[in-house]
Amino acid sequence: MELLLLADPSEAKLRAYLPHSKCFVASRDDVVVGACVVQALAAGAHELMSIAVHPSHQQAGHGSALLKWVIEHFRQAGASQLEVGTGSFGYQLAFYQRHGFRVTAINRDFFTRNYPEPIFENGIQLFDMLRLTLAYGDDAASPAKPHLEWSRTEP
Repeated sequence: MELLLLADPSEAKLRAYLPHSKCFVASRDDVVVGACVVQALAAGAHELMSIAVHPSHQQAGHGSALLKWVIEHFRQAGASQLEVGTGSFGYQLAFYQRHGFRVTAINRDFFTRNYPEPIFENGIQLFDMLRLTLAYGDDAASPAKPHLEWSRTEP
């Protein structure tokens, strides 16, 4: 839970979607360094609800490796697309775009409507959520083989 709270500061929201999701973890030397939660939507679509890497392991490629592995896992499972919601600026937006996600919608004032406390990134308050989609028919995302050990856990 501590790791996932890095990506979503609402424990109540996490607890609400975890029972209906699959959780994937990245480990290095038997230590969990990252986690990713994905929830099934309708008709082959899945939503990346949360992805986080422990601060002591950030900027080392673990998040990218984990996301590439998850993208490939759902591609091989026959999914039609992966979706994610993120802030309208910042490193998370660039992170998803580097992996082939494209902006498909804006959910205006999402963060002020859904979180009791304001959320800031780089000193700027988040208001709007961008919805991004990676459609598996696109050639934009071509995952590389991960260099970490992977395991899937049920919440």
